[in-house]
Amino acid sequence: MNILLIGSTGTIGSAVKQLLNEHGHHVIGANHSSGDYRVDLGNKASISALFERVGKVDAIVSTAGQAQFGPLLELSDSAFALGLDNKLMGQVNLLREGVKHLHDGGSITLTSGLLAQAPMPGSAAISPVNAAVEGFVRAAALELPRGLRVNAASPVFVTETAAAMGMDTGHTLSAATTAKTYLASVEGSMSGQVLDARNYA
Repeated sequence: MNILLIGSTGTIGSAVKQLLNEHGHHVIGANHSSGDYRVDLGNKASISALFERVGKVDAIVSTAGQAQFGPLLELSDSAFALGLDNKLMGQVNLLREGVKHLHDGGSITLTSGLLAQAPMPGSAAISPVNAAVEGFVRAAALELPRGLRVNAASPVFVTETAAAMGMDTGHTLSAATTAKTYLASVEGSMSGQVLDARNYA
């Protein structure tokens, strides 16, 4: 398959790219500030321009989307807006634009996260965004034409990121293990599902 991967140089994205390549897929990477293909998820025109350059693909995978951690009472309006504009509407628009550029039977995989179901202190601006992505995926799956599929991958904290932040890595999964969730979505037949990365460890 020809697969457009948004966020291909990130911690999870790099692992997803490697795993997809190992399974014989051709990955076209798009990132915010590096590489041949660049995209700003917070800008719908940028998403449209990306698809015009890339053309038709068999699958779209997003491992990107910005949102901000911080104590609830210290979060600004812009902190909430970042997640809503980028991780939520960015991925919503990725599907809305991407449908036009997918071959029949193609798939879209978006990223939510465990904080939708298991919030933690500091996640007040992220948990609702992740939950909204999951709600969107369930609803959008009911209306997609031409046999298209959409799912959300729901990662837990990635070991490499937790270690870099000085956090406990006891309940984390490596990026390589997390990548299996995205592979399952691309190669499977499910749609409208939230795929918990812990189930693919």
